[in-house]
Amino acid sequence: MLAYFMPDFNYGIITFIGTMLAFSMTCFLLHKCKGFLPADQGREFAHDGKLSAGKPRGAGFIFILVFAVAYLLFGRLNIERIIYVVLIIASMLTGYLDDCAKNPWSEYKKGLLDLLIAVMVAITYINFNGCGLEFSALGISVELNPIVLGLLIVILVWTSINVTNCADGVDGLSGTLTIISLATIYLLIGLQEGDADFSYSILLFIVCILGYLWYNATPSRMLMGDAGSRAMGIFIAIAILKTDNPFMYIPVAFVLLMDGGLGLVKVALLRFLKIRILTNVRLPLHDHVRKVWEWSNTQTVFRFSIIQIIISMALIYAL
Repeated sequence: MLAYFMPDFNYGIITFIGTMLAFSMTCFLLHKCKGFLPADQGREFAHDGKLSAGKPRGAGFIFILVFAVAYLLFGRLNIERIIYVVLIIASMLTGYLDDCAKNPWSEYKKGLLDLLIAVMVAITYINFNGCGLEFSALGISVELNPIVLGLLIVILVWTSINVTNCADGVDGLSGTLTIISLATIYLLIGLQEGDADFSYSILLFIVCILGYLWYNATPSRMLMGDAGSRAMGIFIAIAILKTDNPFMYIPVAFVLLMDGGLGLVKVALLRFLKIRILTNVRLPLHDHVRKVWEWSNTQTVFRFSIIQIIISMALIYAL
């Protein structure tokens, strides 16, 4: 917004100021407002889940709002980007209300809300970007039917929201993996000479997560809750769409997908088809490696991150 009111001012300086303020305000507000956040009740089903009991939960409410305000103030906006910010806030609020609830929301209620938000993302993206897909490595462009692309986007957004949420079970894990995935997307958009103005939103989002990780590194002092994980999931999906290839989500967020997604598949197959898979694997995978392989929290975050960094580096070089 400031770029439009100060057209003669160097935009690079504006974005630098915005970046620094986003990080500092995230750290400041998380420190000052943690007493207003709901207390976590611990998770009996998770490995070491009881250790989180009593910690402030729902910190995502703060760092997502800081991101939104910073981008609206310092970013170059259009209707599409404003809609995305609104949808990110909506996803955050659904998570935060669940964080605050005495009785957790049902899976079906959260799933329906995720579906509605995913449909809005699909409508927005197709309206402003069309239905073309780019497969850069193959040098192929494809034009899809709007309904087909819309269904693909809905699946992408719903999946990204839920796998990121399921991966949030170790101090620093989902935040760090999200940063790696978003940094990869930032580089991909740059290589493709894509939407540079949207890329700045990726930078701001990363900075706000870093502000949160200042307090979430092992041993954590607060938790992002569903407010943070769900917002991170939808933002990853939107950022992936800006590469013009939603299938990029698979390599870019591979570790998140495996960590959080396998559990979703296992539960869905058992609940709807009575099929049992991975019976000897504790899911999410971050619970399995800590409980069975005896990895520490720090080892889990580092090793999962190393895997994703290697995949991301290989992907960027291949393109």
